Amino acid sequence: MQPASGIVENKDQRSMYIGGRFIELNDSVVTVENPATEAVIACVPDGNAVHADMAVAAAKDAFPAWAARPAIERGKAIAALADAIELDTERLAILVTSEQGKPISQAKGEVVAAVTFLRYAAEEARRITGDIMTSDNRSEEIQIRRHPYGVVVALTAWNYPLALAARKIGPALVAGNTIVLLGHEVTPLSGLAIAELADKVGIPPGVLNVVTGRGPVVGQRLVEHPDTALVTMTGSTRAGREIFRTAADQIKVVRLELGGKAPFIVMEDANIDSAVEAAVVARYTNCGQICTCNERMYLHRAIAEQFLEKFVTASRALTIGDPMADHDIGPKVSAVEVAKAAEIVDRSVAGGAKVLLSGGPLNGGDHERGHWMSPTVLEVTNNNNAIMQEEVFGPVVPAMRVDNFDQAIALANDTSFGLSAYLFTSNHQRLMEAPRRLKFGELYLNRANGEAVQGFHTGWDLSGIGGEDGAYGFDGYLRKQTTYMNWA
Repeated sequence: MQPASGIVENKDQRSMYIGGRFIELNDSVVTVENPATEAVIACVPDGNAVHADMAVAAAKDAFPAWAARPAIERGKAIAALADAIELDTERLAILVTSEQGKPISQAKGEVVAAVTFLRYAAEEARRITGDIMTSDNRSEEIQIRRHPYGVVVALTAWNYPLALAARKIGPALVAGNTIVLLGHEVTPLSGLAIAELADKVGIPPGVLNVVTGRGPVVGQRLVEHPDTALVTMTGSTRAGREIFRTAADQIKVVRLELGGKAPFIVMEDANIDSAVEAAVVARYTNCGQICTCNERMYLHRAIAEQFLEKFVTASRALTIGDPMADHDIGPKVSAVEVAKAAEIVDRSVAGGAKVLLSGGPLNGGDHERGHWMSPTVLEVTNNNNAIMQEEVFGPVVPAMRVDNFDQAIALANDTSFGLSAYLFTSNHQRLMEAPRRLKFGELYLNRANGEAVQGFHTGWDLSGIGGEDGAYGFDGYLRKQTTYMNWA
């Protein structure tokens, strides 16, 4: 496939942003690949523990002055960063598509999301509150204040490199913390682009630092560094476990947003066309590379045949190709990710799954270069099949028929994950029961996925601890202090 017009190619960028300076390095590099063409579009430093220490030191030095600023001033600085990102939407969207592969319209949506995360965080500046309560003693009151932690380490995944960075940078900085950001080594350019704009709008040196390199090296050092106070990470459950273990020695605060295996339940009284439309969006957006994706469908027998016929037809109609031409599905982020998704399909079929739509890796023709995968739809009869238990993170979805609502709920809850779940029904009693019975941190009832900035994006069980967004997410970047004020 030939590069589309406007796509970023052959750009050399060999710098990290530490202490308000872009530091040129001549050490080893990580190459950044365009997943649609396999062309190298940039080289960034393959960081090490020394670079991690430099960034933490810069953040530590900047913290006292930044925390002492009135919160409204910190909020204005983040609002200015949001404005700068919005003005640069076209370039940033092309950058996201170039390094991650999502269709350009979805990349523009990611830029909008980044702006929204930052603006919401800026608005929280006037909502940092405390409490005063009565004491059991005379001439005394109890005061509870919120304080920033200090140096925050933010580790982000490759599926939304710009939005996930903004999601963490905004609340961390408005709360008064300083931050060191490490984007995934596959998609490091978006974080560096935010650093460029932060520098341009005058965010003080050391308040925001962006390093590059590999998680097991740079990320490991950032997490274990004695001067980092809070670690926030979005990524795989495997990586989350490693971070949790590393942070445990210092009893460090950790917030993890990890994998998911979202059930998509459709009952006999659902609006089938709406459910099919939502199922398609929730499975194939960003080539299925979203933690809240529709990962497994439970369909009431009375409507299963009708639903599957429409879903397979809609899946087959999706176009796959050049993300700059805005096809429905762009490439997966890497060859490794294609292989992982294909392997789980093979194991699932070997375990008895029936293929309803045969997709898989694409090679040749317009897809000779790049990491392409077409939709695959399976039907299973055993909830222990690998495809029903392991996260796919790609354009693959299994379906299973159920007899009733109780069975659907039981099968949906039969998982180690607890991030998101979907339910389509017109029965109000079921809609009211769902939040009590579904063991997931985020529910989508009669709608597709897509969390709101004022909500709370949180997972249960192996899907993580803590959460992002809204007042609850913002509060996670502040710790509490209790004072017993006695004036007798």
